Amino acid sequence: MANHNPWPDEGNTGHIWDEDLRELDNPPPLWWMLSFYAGFIMIIFYTLYYPVIPLTDKTGEFTKGMAGWTAIEEYNEDFKVLKDWRVAKFADKEEQLAAMSVADILKDDELRQYAVATSKVLFGDYCAACHGAGGAGNPNFPVLADDDWLWGGQVAQIEASIKNGRIGNMPARGMMGNLSDEEIDNVTDYVIALSEGKGSDPQFAAGKAVYAKGMCLACHGPAGKPLAPAGAANLTDQVWRFSSDRDAIRNVIANGVNVKKNGEYIEGTRQAIMPAFKERLPNADVNVKRLAVYIHQLGGGQ
Repeated sequence: MANHNPWPDEGNTGHIWDEDLRELDNPPPLWWMLSFYAGFIMIIFYTLYYPVIPLTDKTGEFTKGMAGWTAIEEYNEDFKVLKDWRVAKFADKEEQLAAMSVADILKDDELRQYAVATSKVLFGDYCAACHGAGGAGNPNFPVLADDDWLWGGQVAQIEASIKNGRIGNMPARGMMGNLSDEEIDNVTDYVIALSEGKGSDPQFAAGKAVYAKGMCLACHGPAGKPLAPAGAANLTDQVWRFSSDRDAIRNVIANGVNVKKNGEYIEGTRQAIMPAFKERLPNADVNVKRLAVYIHQLGGGQ
């Protein structure tokens, strides 16, 4: 940068490079200055007109600005437009869902596909927290995608489960509550052997005898497979309600499921309650059917 200014009267700043490249000290154009000050005025107007600073009053209401506008109100208005469009476009299908049984919905391929397509968000909102995305299951909650059902996998049975809920029930220490610790160990080994197809092996004879003594067969069936879907697990496959860990299986046998004493859950009992959704779901009469069809398809259907 030059140390002298060959153009002292030009109105430059005195900063000169490469002998003739210099910085002038001219004022900005008028249009630019007007725009600059207009920007400040616009900031003040915007702050007053819209709720830029969401201060609250004594009632907890926040300032909405002179326009009275809020993002959530605009969202609700836009959503209403979308909802009205959906209602108008799919009104005939929604009427069919309301009028038909879940069994009949399954028979109508187009309506079945519609029910499945419109259930995914509903399942994510109300079911996935316990049963996992796509029914893949979460720890201590049933998998819905394996076609292994405690309360029945027919679509009407699934509908009843969603609508009315389910409460697991298994007594502690056998039906009469009289199994000893040694007997619980023996029947635990027998139950694991059943899942591996080894229930008839002589080494598990003691456990098999306890299985009969504890009247486990009343719910789980003589061979470990329930005769009817009433909440009891199938012990002949390797699908476990809670865990395949031996200690976890033993704990269930020892402390049962939803076992209470004096109105309180006993220590160690498993709590397994599915709430009823007939009052939780919006438009439950239709949405219970919708979910039943969707869940039925997840498991391949019975």
